[in-house]
Amino acid sequence: MGESSESPLVARAAETLDDDVPTDPFPPITPPIPPGGHVRVFGSRAFFRLWLAQVVSSLGDWIGFVAVVALAQRIGGSSPEAAIALVMSARLVPGFFFSQLAGVLVDRWNRKTVMVVCDVGRGLVLATLPFIHTVWGLVLASLLLEIGTLFWAPAKEASVPNLVPPDQLTTANSLSLVAAYGTFPIASFVFAMLTAVAGGLKELPGFGFLDVNRETLAIGVDVCTFFLSALMIATLPLTKPRRDPLEEGKIGIGSVIHDLKEGWHFILVNPKVRGVLLALGTGLIGGGMVVPLGPVFAEEVLDSGATGFGLLLTALGTGMAIGVILLSAFQKKLPKAMVFTASVLGAGITLILGASMSTLPPAFLAILGMGVCTGSVYVLGFTILHETVDDDLRGRTFSALYTLVRFCLLLAFALAPLLAGALNRFSENQLGGDIEIFGVTISLPGVRLALWLAGSIIVAAGLIAIRSLRSASATGRTRDL
Repeated sequence: MGESSESPLVARAAETLDDDVPTDPFPPITPPIPPGGHVRVFGSRAFFRLWLAQVVSSLGDWIGFVAVVALAQRIGGSSPEAAIALVMSARLVPGFFFSQLAGVLVDRWNRKTVMVVCDVGRGLVLATLPFIHTVWGLVLASLLLEIGTLFWAPAKEASVPNLVPPDQLTTANSLSLVAAYGTFPIASFVFAMLTAVAGGLKELPGFGFLDVNRETLAIGVDVCTFFLSALMIATLPLTKPRRDPLEEGKIGIGSVIHDLKEGWHFILVNPKVRGVLLALGTGLIGGGMVVPLGPVFAEEVLDSGATGFGLLLTALGTGMAIGVILLSAFQKKLPKAMVFTASVLGAGITLILGASMSTLPPAFLAILGMGVCTGSVYVLGFTILHETVDDDLRGRTFSALYTLVRFCLLLAFALAPLLAGALNRFSENQLGGDIEIFGVTISLPGVRLALWLAGSIIVAAGLIAIRSLRSASATGRTRDL
């Protein structure tokens, strides 16, 4: 036949190793960017609408999250903690079983349709919550909500490069980070305000017969946010991903298994994608340990209690905001791969420094630096994936990323307290609880040792990323010769 025996997938992976933007036989049509206005910041009017939809959807998601937790606590009876844990498990479990299937379907279906259906579906599920009075009913609703999110998130990520010019992707991912997590405090404030509104309605003459509470009002607001998000997404210029005509319309067990293998094979043979996913996942094992250990560290080591932990969280959030702003300001001048790996290493080193402190001010500064690095890692990691992965593989790639993130965070949350307890016993039994270096006595509680280990894991993730990205560059140079 005269054709090469090399698989088209491997050839395509090799072609994208050292390219900032992959060669796409069907390049997306990006709307022209007129000077001035919001388009200059967001890259295109279409992405601006997608970002607004993400803000609305994320706000609704957070309001729903808080409302579901409050509802679980109320109907949990004598075991509210167990009810909350069971409902939260329903938000974690689907990702391990349905995420990859969602990625396969996102790469086959029209992504705009996927996002619209998911938003409408989540809104309808939320509308049933006021009529649910059992924990198991709440678990089922949470399960359905999470399945919708599993489809919505990779569809959104896969759509971003089709709406934004390549040189605006870093800013786009910075804005997406703000939309995803910056809406949480707003959602908490809205939920608190709804509590006051619910109490006020019951006091009004003629409204006392209404069984209105904060959860019911929050759910009503949440339903509206999802419907509004669906309406905005419906206007986006998104089309179905281009595929081999022979594969069009085929959705069977065989084709799904083929697509799953194709997606994972691409991730494994492309060192740039593999390096970013490993760095993000491994780094999250270390970073995730900070969440359960932070309050203990503030109480036992910094002697600052809940106030100190709140300030450390403030430092982390402020640092992330600074990192995002700096990236957006200098995105065109930054070598993304180099800054990404440096940020992973920096996050690990600053965590180790923060855990080494015994007073709040220097720990605050170290965690501030960690936040700067963490925000950069998130934004640049997503940007590199957007630039490297072809359109027909993005759904599966980002689904794999979300699965990895869930697994690593769950592992970190579960292991961190156990690890801190084991290290504390080791420190007391083998070292007497402290060590003296050059005449300086350093206390070694288990929580400090665990945080040092967490920082070391993040540093190791940075070294893995450096090796993988260097391998990508070396392969690209060899091919050019």
